[in-house]
Amino acid sequence: MKVLLVSWEYPPVVIGGLGRHVHHLATALADAGHEVVVLSRRPTGTDPSTHPSGDDVSEGVRVIAAAQDPHEFDFGTDMMAWTLAMGHSMVRAGLALKTRERRTTPWRPDVVHAHDWLVAHPAIALAEHFDVPLVSTIHATEAGRHSGWVSGKISRQVHAVESWLVRESDFLITCSASMGEEITELFGPGLAESRVIRNGIDAGLWPYARRTARRGPARLLYLGRLEYEKGVHDAIAALPRIRRTHPGTTLTVAGDGTQLDWLLEQARKHKVIKAIDFVGRVDHKELVALLHNCDAAVLPSHYEPFGIVALEAAATGAPLVTSNVGGLGEAVLDGETGRSFPPRNIAALAGAVRAVLDDPAAAQGHALAARKRLDSAFDWHTVAAETAQVYLAAKRREREPHRRRVIVEHPLPDRG
Repeated sequence: MKVLLVSWEYPPVVIGGLGRHVHHLATALADAGHEVVVLSRRPTGTDPSTHPSGDDVSEGVRVIAAAQDPHEFDFGTDMMAWTLAMGHSMVRAGLALKTRERRTTPWRPDVVHAHDWLVAHPAIALAEHFDVPLVSTIHATEAGRHSGWVSGKISRQVHAVESWLVRESDFLITCSASMGEEITELFGPGLAESRVIRNGIDAGLWPYARRTARRGPARLLYLGRLEYEKGVHDAIAALPRIRRTHPGTTLTVAGDGTQLDWLLEQARKHKVIKAIDFVGRVDHKELVALLHNCDAAVLPSHYEPFGIVALEAAATGAPLVTSNVGGLGEAVLDGETGRSFPPRNIAALAGAVRAVLDDPAAAQGHALAARKRLDSAFDWHTVAAETAQVYLAAKRREREPHRRRVIVEHPLPDRG
């Protein structure tokens, strides 16, 4: 099958988990014998006058990297204009697709697969141009990040584009059951068929290491973006409680984001600034080393459609302490593959961490169970096979866009 994947992230452009997801999916589909073209973008700052769209083959996947156009827009201050410009560039690159063997022969996909709202414009336009099904994976929603409220102007615009993409799609994919319920709550009823296909992980990239008895203070690790919905401030607030029973416990925060200064203020407020090390964004080798040397990976998200970092931590053997929100509640089984707690509950977070630190043997047993579960439930070739089945199902249907609904603001269930 000929598959056109459309994503605003693809290596070397990786902002978060979406870029890694699309990369692994694309290569696994190619390994299965599908002809895969990824339409993405060149890194920010590319000058389209000197760097036209790229066309390379990597790991069996043909990658079309559209130049940013125009490059004067800044994502942080002109997000919607920047996204529209990126979309125009992708549309042009997609319309100009030719086969690599014969540069004059048009290349036509059997299906277009969009990844999130930022590529709604090019994905919808190209699916209509080629007259093929549009499959969309919804990795997160703007309303979900804000518990159902989209009161700001930009948030309302993002929400509206998400609604457009969802209701123009012939088939929807979500990474967790909770994410599927969220989409129905926000944009339904009457949507296209939806299927849950979990994120995968290449466990070989995350070597497992069994923990040995540690002498000295415990080491906790947070890894991920520094955004409010990730709940890093809750881990900071819980640290004084944890240190009362486990003196000297430290927290390493690995990642970057918009909330760094505020999190530093929270660390000072709770008088644990000297016990927290903000190391910023680290490379893969450094991250594996941090995971091998921590006593627990703490992921206190308020909103998490899936939580691929939990799988990465589990692969290395790091004991998991996570909130039970969204996909994290499905990826981590409390008392079996880790410890979990209700989001925003500081006391419960501290209690879950103390349970891990009080019984290292049990924590190691949970970590081993989590690592074994990855091999059967989260393999990328399984993800690719399930996704290919969605493509086939979408091809059997006639294209029939769904009527869009007006924006309605209300708290999502259990998130008010």
